[in-house]
Amino acid sequence: MKKTIYKIFGAIVLFSFIGLFSCTEYLDKAPESEISSTDAFINFENFQGYTEEIYACIPDYIGTVWACDWLLADEVLHKEGGIWLNDLFDKGDYWGWTNSAWISYLDGNMSNGNNGVNTSTTSSFDKDLWPNAWYAIRKANLGLANLDNLKNATQEEKNIIKGQLLFFRGWFHFELMSYWGGLPYINKVLSSSEKLTLPRLPYQQIADSVARDFREAADLLPVDWDKTEAGSRTLGKNQQRITKVTALAYLGKNYLYAGSPLMNKVSGGDAAYNTEYCKKAAAAFAEMLKIVDSGETWVKLVSFADYSSLFYTDGRSTIPGYPEAIFQAPVYSSWFKGCPWGPSAIFCDANIGGGYVSPNARYVENYGMANGLPIDDPESGYNPADPWTGRDPRFYNDIVTDGQQVIKGSASADKEKYRYASLYNGGASRNNQGSGRTGYLIRKLTPMSANDIDGYSNNYMHLSYMRLADVYLMYAEAVLQGYGSATSSYPGYITAEEAFNKVRTRCGAGAVAAKYVSDKDKFMGEIIRERAVELSFEGDFRFNDLRRWMIAGEKKYREKTALDFDRGADGKPVNIKERVILTRPFESKHYWLPLKISDVTLYPEFGQNPGW
Repeated sequence: MKKTIYKIFGAIVLFSFIGLFSCTEYLDKAPESEISSTDAFINFENFQGYTEEIYACIPDYIGTVWACDWLLADEVLHKEGGIWLNDLFDKGDYWGWTNSAWISYLDGNMSNGNNGVNTSTTSSFDKDLWPNAWYAIRKANLGLANLDNLKNATQEEKNIIKGQLLFFRGWFHFELMSYWGGLPYINKVLSSSEKLTLPRLPYQQIADSVARDFREAADLLPVDWDKTEAGSRTLGKNQQRITKVTALAYLGKNYLYAGSPLMNKVSGGDAAYNTEYCKKAAAAFAEMLKIVDSGETWVKLVSFADYSSLFYTDGRSTIPGYPEAIFQAPVYSSWFKGCPWGPSAIFCDANIGGGYVSPNARYVENYGMANGLPIDDPESGYNPADPWTGRDPRFYNDIVTDGQQVIKGSASADKEKYRYASLYNGGASRNNQGSGRTGYLIRKLTPMSANDIDGYSNNYMHLSYMRLADVYLMYAEAVLQGYGSATSSYPGYITAEEAFNKVRTRCGAGAVAAKYVSDKDKFMGEIIRERAVELSFEGDFRFNDLRRWMIAGEKKYREKTALDFDRGADGKPVNIKERVILTRPFESKHYWLPLKISDVTLYPEFGQNPGW
């Protein structure tokens, strides 16, 4: 870990200062040309420039990997013989994040010459979580240690700088602990000569420290940068900056994770929700959502007609996600715009593009009916012989089924057979070496025109780390587990049921049924299913959810399946059968990723995760 912890914890210096002090004996310089080590912190413009580099440390996970390898749970299945991180996890090989080169955004590429750290603001490549997080934490601590040098600034400017630094220190710790569990909490600048003895803390203890940072950040940051004097200098370009809303949302998420069964168990409790942490989560979410309700922030739920604007451009000029995004990686170079192998194209039919991935047929079963009921509810109206009729509107938005039109423009004779998806057994779109392997294609994150016939034209994909729909569902979960029922609420705010239905009814699906509201366990089941549908294919939501709920080991979440069927004379599927393609191995050790051997052998207190 000397290449990671010693260098990143203790010896990283500001790029701005490298080499500034080594040539003084060779140069004659005027006194005013001297640059001191405090110049980066002397005024708001300089200090904000320093802080911007931390924004550049946020991994843009879709721009770092291929074949949607940001999906690490049960959502998708790659082609036969796939080599991506999800494929390794399918085999139980969680070591893959440490040794699989470019296929992991967790630590995928050490080739940039800076121990994996990439703070470039012009590229999404090599922005990997493990190295960038430690670098960003040190940079945040260095900034906090130099706040007294910010003399030429208003109180508003000082608050904004401090709030951003506190948020990032908390956020990067939170991201690390979500994958690797309790770690040292670094809240000071460590010297390169200091002996490392920092212990790994229990999860809830480090979560308390993260919460303090998020809470103070929320108290310091503006709701809307455009309405501040500092933000007015970059008016209209502040969309992706950290705000009070961002800090409160992550304060809630941090508390909800700390209160979840896995984190409660490893912190010395049992495998049940910690109600006190859940109440704290509900309080933070309620405070944030009240700001949304008041209209003080531009953040709001988009209409379902504009749903695709959350994920891709398709000719639009706005950054995908607006106005629902709570937190995103900055937008870097969109090199893959129009690229048949980049993220903006991988979800199309492999025969007319670069598709390598298919939705897991078992996962698709999470999509319920238009009346809001799950397909296994006897009152839902679901017909196994006609499985694609009457479903939740998001099913038709997110999934391509057999017979749906894929190509819009003119196609050559050899490509014309792909105009309509042929996903039945032996169909032209059923490709075990590409997409369509499971009898489905994904359409949620790219327009169907992202193929080599319609030209991939003018499309850019950008996904959010958190958006408002996610917050409503987390609030519903926090209230349910903290206060005991779906009809409970955080005092003075909406009920868990009401928050849940804001997401459900947005898409035109039926509200959660009364029989699920009256039963705590059934309502929790609907939260699990709703999160699977609303947040499908977007990021690490599912991987972290299944683990924190301690249900990742259940067979139904480990199996990845295909739907085999023939096409009947009326175009509907016949002879339908679900076929298990693989079953993921799962042991208790798989609740956390292993740490690199080079890291855990650096000093005794930095131990390995159990079982690895």
